[in-house]
Amino acid sequence: MVSLQEDRQEEAVCPICQEHLKEAVSTDCKHLFCRVCLAQHMEKALASGALCCPLCRKPYSERVLGEGYICHKHQKRFQRFCEKSKCLLCVECLESPEHQSHSEPTIENAISHYKERLTRRFRKLRKDIGELQRLKAQEEEKLQALQVDCGNHKLEPELVSQHQNKGQLDIIPQQQLEDTSAEEARILELSKAIAQISLLVADLESTAKELDANTLTTASDLLKRTTPKNLDELLSLLAPAGPVAN
Repeated sequence: MVSLQEDRQEEAVCPICQEHLKEAVSTDCKHLFCRVCLAQHMEKALASGALCCPLCRKPYSERVLGEGYICHKHQKRFQRFCEKSKCLLCVECLESPEHQSHSEPTIENAISHYKERLTRRFRKLRKDIGELQRLKAQEEEKLQALQVDCGNHKLEPELVSQHQNKGQLDIIPQQQLEDTSAEEARILELSKAIAQISLLVADLESTAKELDANTLTTASDLLKRTTPKNLDELLSLLAPAGPVAN
């Protein structure tokens, strides 16, 4: 059974973005906001030195954003994401020498940036899957033709010219069997590649959909795993296969 509080959150509208609440958080005065919306409001409010509820103007703590949004070391709200170190930083973390030369966008900008990259990546891989499926269909047609030819060949020896000896007759079926095995192996490779890339696409889509401050590192790692270089073995199957001997 859905609790009254959960039902309220599902139906409520964020006063800042005027859309249904996403990752709802409550201020100390019990007003509900989207986590990202309130985080953006905090960014602007702290610049002016006053952290007050956007609705009733009562003060509230940065901790309302939740455990994952507070730096354990300094007990300050995370504000930026270090792309090199793959970690969230509060205002005091930013003063550390190790981060002085790193690219450190705000969390909101990092979420937007990574969501766009994740979306581009899974769309590209979807196209690759479509091409792999097309190649697999072609290989299956070739395999079917070879299997039919192999079956027909067993019925043809009596029609072969009397000038062909038995040794020559044996060469043809052996070559066809080798071609058939090669086609079956390629179809299996294509099937495995399609399955593996499909799993990656599903991970990219779900990560993009649910991306927040706590999953930025996951998004960064996933983008690294799905670069063309790291998928080279799978995507190399997109190169045309050599001609099958007749």
